[in-house]
Amino acid sequence: MNTEHPITPSPELVTSLRNSAPHGIRDAGVTRELWLINHAYAAGADQELEACCTVLDGLAYEEAIGRDQLRAARRPKPPSLKERSLHLLKTYNTSGVMLTADQADTIRHALEALDD
Repeated sequence: MNTEHPITPSPELVTSLRNSAPHGIRDAGVTRELWLINHAYAAGADQELEACCTVLDGLAYEEAIGRDQLRAARRPKPPSLKERSLHLLKTYNTSGVMLTADQADTIRHALEALDD
């Protein structure tokens, strides 16, 4: 009989986390402890997300949110360098530190030409 809780991490994951955790120098293990807590928390959240996706796969109606949509909603990607740059450019133009129109247009066109 298996008495292990269903969200208990696999021995492989435990070993991987333990081996990957940094060893702090003269910090009484605080750096390593915080790294392990953060990564274990993320692994648990990822496991929960996968469980939700499995449930969604079993739903029988077409209106159900898709697996990719759920993953994107729960694990959004940070804005790209291009998106952040365009935002900063807009911020500079509205904060009183003005670029000339030609400078701003040149930067904007260059950024928009980049791939995300």
